[in-house]
Formats: sequence, structure tokens, C-alpha cells
Amino acid sequence: MKLLVVIAGPTAIGKTAFAIAIARHFNTAILSADSRQIFKETNIGTAKPSLQQLNEVTHYFINNRSINEAYNAGKYETEATRLLAELFAEKNIAILCGGSGLYIDAVCKGFDEVPNADDATRKYLTELFTTEGIAALQRMLKEKDPEYFQQVDLNNPQRIMRALEVCLTTQKTYSSFRKATVKARSFEILKIALNTDRAILYERINTRVDAMMNNGLLKEAETLYPFRKNNALQTVGYEELFQHFEAKHTLAEAVSLIKQNTRHYAKRQLTWFNKDKNYHWLQPHELQTAIALIEKILQP
Repeated sequence: MKLLVVIAGPTAIGKTAFAIAIARHFNTAILSADSRQIFKETNIGTAKPSLQQLNEVTHYFINNRSINEAYNAGKYETEATRLLAELFAEKNIAILCGGSGLYIDAVCKGFDEVPNADDATRKYLTELFTTEGIAALQRMLKEKDPEYFQQVDLNNPQRIMRALEVCLTTQKTYSSFRKATVKARSFEILKIALNTDRAILYERINTRVDAMMNNGLLKEAETLYPFRKNNALQTVGYEELFQHFEAKHTLAEAVSLIKQNTRHYAKRQLTWFNKDKNYHWLQPHELQTAIALIEKILQP
């Protein structure tokens, strides 16, 4: 039997350490399912594993793309399933760890074939975002596809625009194209999601943001500011600091917004994962429970 173990959950919950402990126990590798950690230029703001953690266990899909490259869940599905076939030729277990529900679903269920938009529609939405900001995109998505509005990362204009492209091109909701039959996989899947008391999670988020600032997030954002229009940088942690550089917020206000927007993102992640009833929900300290679940499945 070949088994893919998914370790999911909200940001700052402790997925990386949890996954590394499991990977070391079973002597296997980790595939990152984080749509932001894949970019090599974004380090501090994406809370990548430390160099020590990366050296403890082999990681894939971290630092292997540039922010100047276009990347999406469809490409990720192709590359990740190809890599899993190679890993399963040698190992019985692999770990998929991250908080990007769309990337996890791409590997576990397959990514739906979604119609491409015409250039005029894409240009219209890009100009709308440039002139009126992400709020205009959010309002349109809420009107055109309220179901996807409740699921998508509302701070990610790339994903919102992709959904709106489909809505405007087909006159159908983006959600209607995301209900295809689950693709058959050649491996079994065990899904584990981590969570804890909300107050504890929010404190972890606040502590992490403070640590990012102390570790040089402001300088990293300054370096990336010339590329602020890139889709890869339309995300929490960078957008708020870019706005600070444009004198829209004080630094203290920007940091407060990063914390607030990260908490909102964590809530959306939990909503996404809660919709999938196949997840086994554990606390971050319940490592041995997770190992027992895995060993039970692997028993002949």
C-alpha cells in the first residue's frame, strides 16, 4: 500500500514541525502544499521552514519558482502527482503539508478543467483591480459566485480574478466548474488537520508576525516593492507593508493589519477544511495519535 498523509490546518498552527516529526518517524519526504512558499524570493513573510528544518527532512515545492513566473494549482497537480509516483517507487508513505486548500485538493481530488477567459475579459479585470483595488473584485465575486466567495482567500486577487474570468466568460459560477468527479489516485490518502483553541491560535499568529518583523520582514518587503504588482506578492504580509511604503499606513498600523488579515485568513482556511469530512482533527501536541492512525492504515 502507498499512503499519502495530508497535514493541513490554519496558518501558524504548527503544521511544519508536526509534519517533520512524522516524516522523520517514517523516513520519508514532505511535499509543501503552500502556494506562497513555492516562491524563492519570499522567505520571511511566508514563514518557510528554517534551514535547519529543511535539512532535517527532504522538502519539495519550496523555493523552486520565481515570483516572476506564473504558477497555479493545475501546474501544481501535474508536478506533485508526478513526483509522488517517483517517491512511491521507493517509499510506502509521503507527506503533503500546507494550508493552501486548493493545492491540497488538486493533489487529492484532481484539478477541474476550467474554461480560459478571453484577453478582453482578463484586461478588464486587471484594470478594475488597478483602478479600484481588491475591494471591487471582492464585491463582484460576492455577486457572481457567493459560494466561492465564502471559500476563496479574499486577499488573493489572482484567485478572485481567475474566478471572475470564468463567471464573465461563461455566465456560470466558477463553483459550478469545481464539482467534477474526483480523479482516481494510485495511492491511499489519510487527511489530518490541526487546530486548537481560537485564542491560542490568534496569539500564535500575533507572535509569529512580531517574529517576522524582528527577523527582517520590513527589509524583505522593501526589496520586493518594485515587483508589488506580481500576483505572487498580492498576499498578506507584503500588501500591508507596500501600503505603508506608499504612506497609506504607519508602520504600527501595517503590522496591526498583517495580524488582523492573517487571523481572517486562518478563519477562511478552517472553513475550507471543515467542509471536507474526511479530515481527522487533532491538536498540535497529538503527534502520537497521528502516528498511530498512520501505522494502523499501513498494517498488512
